[in-house]
Amino acid sequence: MATPQTPYDAVLQAARDVTRLDTALDAEMLGAALLGSVYAVAETDRSAAVRDFVAGFLAATSRRRTAAATTIRSVFAALVPDAEGAARVRPGATAPAWSGQLGKVHLTGSWAYGDVYGDQTSYLATFAYDDAAGGPEHALVALVDHNIGITKDVFVGGPAERILEQVRQMCAGDELTWFREEDPARMHGEVSRHLAITDDLGELPGEGSLATDRALVGARLALLPHGAVPPADPDAVEPLSAAERTELVRRFLASPEAARFGLDSVEGPELASLHFCLSLLLDHAASFPDADPLRWSPAVAGLFLLDWVHRRAVLDMDDAAMLPRVLRAWAGYAARQRGLPEPAAAQTDTAIEEMVPEFARLYTTGERRSPATAAVAQLMADGVDPDDPAALNAWIEANRHRLADDGA
Repeated sequence: MATPQTPYDAVLQAARDVTRLDTALDAEMLGAALLGSVYAVAETDRSAAVRDFVAGFLAATSRRRTAAATTIRSVFAALVPDAEGAARVRPGATAPAWSGQLGKVHLTGSWAYGDVYGDQTSYLATFAYDDAAGGPEHALVALVDHNIGITKDVFVGGPAERILEQVRQMCAGDELTWFREEDPARMHGEVSRHLAITDDLGELPGEGSLATDRALVGARLALLPHGAVPPADPDAVEPLSAAERTELVRRFLASPEAARFGLDSVEGPELASLHFCLSLLLDHAASFPDADPLRWSPAVAGLFLLDWVHRRAVLDMDDAAMLPRVLRAWAGYAARQRGLPEPAAAQTDTAIEEMVPEFARLYTTGERRSPATAAVAQLMADGVDPDDPAALNAWIEANRHRLADDGA
C-alpha cells in the first residue's frame, strides 16, 4: 500500500471504510476522531486549526469521486459547517442511505450535575436524529473545571437513556453531588465559554476524549439555543469591594468557627498575622473566575496552601504558623454559610490538616516561590524595610547581578 503523500491523503486512507458504517452517528464519530488528531497537535487556537484543515481538505478533494471521498467530505461539512467550502458540499451519487441525516439532530433534554463544593460541573444533553435512520439517541457530556477555568473533557456516546440513568443513580447515591435539569441556553454558554479557553491551551489535559470528540461536541453545541439567558453561571460571585471584604471578615471573626480555633481572641503581634492570612484567603478567591470567597474544598485548599501562597506571598514564621489554622476555620465557616452537608465540611478540614506537613516543608525550602517572591523574601531576610525607598534602592543596586541571574 502506497504511503499517503499529504495529510489529506492520510485522512482519505483512514476513512476508506466510512460507507460501510451503519449510521450517520457512526460516521460523525469517525470524522470527529480523524479531526481530533488535528486538534491535538495544534499549538494555538485549536478550533481554528480544525476549521482551516477542513477547508483545505474540501478544496484538495473537490475532484475526488469515490464513495468514501464524497461521504467523508459530507461528514466534515456537517461537523464544521463554518469551514470555507462546507456549504457547497453535496452527497455523492453512491452515498450511504444515512448520509442525508448527517448533523440533522434535535435536542431532547439537558441537565447539569456536580460536586457540592463547586469544583466541577458536568453538563449533559441528549439528541435524537430527525429521522431514526440517522442513528440512536445519544448524549453529550462536558466537564467544566471551575478551579482551572476550562472545559476539561467532553464525550459523545450512547445509548442516551442509559448514560442519563447512570448519572441520576450516581448523584442519588452520593450526598456530595447534585443533579438538576438545566436550561440549554445556559449549558451552551458555560460549556462554550470554557471550551474556548481549552482550545487555546498549549497542552491539553492528558486523559479523556477531548480531542477525539471535540468536533462533534462543537457541532452539537451549535444546535443549542443561546442568548435567551445570561451565559454566566447564576451562582457566580463578583469580586468583593473593600467594604464587603471588611464586613465578611468581621462576621467570620464573630463566628463559632473562629472561636473554635481561638481566632476571636488573638491579640498583639499575632493580630497582624491573622489579618494578613485572611487577606491572602480573599485574594486567592478573587483569582478564580467566579471569585467566591466562600467556595472552599479539598482541591481549592490544596491549590492555595501548596502552590498559590508560596508563589504569591512572603510569609514570616508567625504567618506560616497562623495560616493553616486560619484556613481550617475559614473553610468551616464557608461550608456552614453555603449550607454544605457535614461530611463535605469534615472532608475539607481533614484534607487541610493532612496538608500541613507539606505546607511547612514548602515554606522551609522556598522551592515554589516565584523569582519576585524569592527576591522580596531575601530583602526581608536582609533586614530591609520595603517601605523605605532609599534602603530598597540601595539593596536592589547591591543585588542587581543576583536578581538578574534569578530572573526577578
